[in-house]
Amino acid sequence: MLKDIFNKRKQRYATLTSADVAERLGRTKQPEVSVPEGLMAKCKRCGEMTFTKELEKNLKTCPRCDYHYTLNAEERIKMTLDDGRFFEYDAGMTAVDPLHFPDYPAKVEREQTKTGLKEAVVTGEGTIGGYPVVIAVMDSTYFMGSMGSVVGEKITRAIEAALAKRYPLIIFTASGGARMQEGIYSLMQMAKTSVALNKLSDAKGLYIAVNTYPTTGGVTASFAMLGDINIAEPGALIGFAGRRIIEQTIRQKLPDDFQTAEFLLKHGMLDMVVPRKDMRQTLATLLELHGGVTGGE
Repeated sequence: MLKDIFNKRKQRYATLTSADVAERLGRTKQPEVSVPEGLMAKCKRCGEMTFTKELEKNLKTCPRCDYHYTLNAEERIKMTLDDGRFFEYDAGMTAVDPLHFPDYPAKVEREQTKTGLKEAVVTGEGTIGGYPVVIAVMDSTYFMGSMGSVVGEKITRAIEAALAKRYPLIIFTASGGARMQEGIYSLMQMAKTSVALNKLSDAKGLYIAVNTYPTTGGVTASFAMLGDINIAEPGALIGFAGRRIIEQTIRQKLPDDFQTAEFLLKHGMLDMVVPRKDMRQTLATLLELHGGVTGGE
């Protein structure tokens, strides 16, 4: 008898829908709320949700914890140069496949379509606080900002333009390091850019390096750390090899803040850490202090 009652109740509850259950429990099902894609952004550090438009007004820094979101080259140029006015150099330069690396041309085409860029760095000239500058801005959205032969060539040409025009040079770095698909050709860019910067230095030219998240590998080992003034954004990851590789090599635990901009400032590898909201004014002040135009005796 009890078994028959149990089976009847089991059959009845098996046919209940979630709406029936909610009604019997005295609840009403809440309508699902959908947020349009791109309307809001979640901070990677504190989890704060911010409207995208408000985030852009705040120069893509979290209003709660001041986390600095990564910027692409276009955003960086608009934030840095006067009224965003910019004359680009070598816009058509694009990577070739010197080592015939498997699928490399297809990957280059994919990155160009995704980002709208020809390469991982944009170079050109503009003004900051009225002072003319040659500027190079790396973009980590393109191949993680990796340095191939075109990146090295464009930066070298920018250095040579600063030397010829006697303009100060500013490079914003954002890179995962050398581009493996170009092998030795990529590694040679470390020497090429360093030699060009040495010529600029001999001519008493001013070079300001601004390290942003992330600046690693061969870029850190060359032009990123060769500035007359080395600056970084707060919290920027700056280093050569990765934390795990270093710990395995030296068999020691590294400090929690290792390879951050603040750690490098404390240990003398940076001159200052500058929040993004103060970056443009800081650069303008430095240019004013150095006379705006450099390269003369």
